[in-house]
Amino acid sequence: MPADTRPVLYIVACGAPPAGELTAFVRDAQAQGWNVCVIATPDGSKFIDAGNLSGLTGHPVRVRFKRPDEPDVLPPPNALVVAPATFNTVNKWAQGISDTLALGLLNEAVGLRLPMVAVPWPNAALAAHPVFARSVATLREWGITLILDPGRLPQPGTGEAGTFPWDELRAILPSLRGPKAEPQASWRPRPS
Repeated sequence: MPADTRPVLYIVACGAPPAGELTAFVRDAQAQGWNVCVIATPDGSKFIDAGNLSGLTGHPVRVRFKRPDEPDVLPPPNALVVAPATFNTVNKWAQGISDTLALGLLNEAVGLRLPMVAVPWPNAALAAHPVFARSVATLREWGITLILDPGRLPQPGTGEAGTFPWDELRAILPSLRGPKAEPQASWRPRPS
């Protein structure tokens, strides 16, 4: 069987309702020529259909760190998408906290200077929190593309789900293609 030469896209799904809509986005990314792997945070795993996504991608959905003696089961990424990115994940990521597999991969990708897009999806009240604003600014300073429109976010206490920007995310996927970044001896921000 010939080796898969398609660029590898890691999709990180956090614990918010849009994660339940990930299947269509995975199909769209595959139609654009990506070899897709799904990684979920522990809470993100509650929203996705891991069996369906594994069958669709041909890769297991990873949630937890592997044991030291286990081989890597996913090919290395060329780019990463975080959709949806929760308040918790955005804040931990900006602080360099790696207490889940998903955060560990995101923090490593920063150091590798891989192309990344995140779609933060807190509710509107959490999006107005000063720490969240600082975290968003930090991720942007690092060269991470964020798709964030506060007017589309869920409103707390109303039952309104908000409108997740899947179309904008699909449209940005081609810009993530390019040669795979090599590990850097020291971190430097990517030019904007």
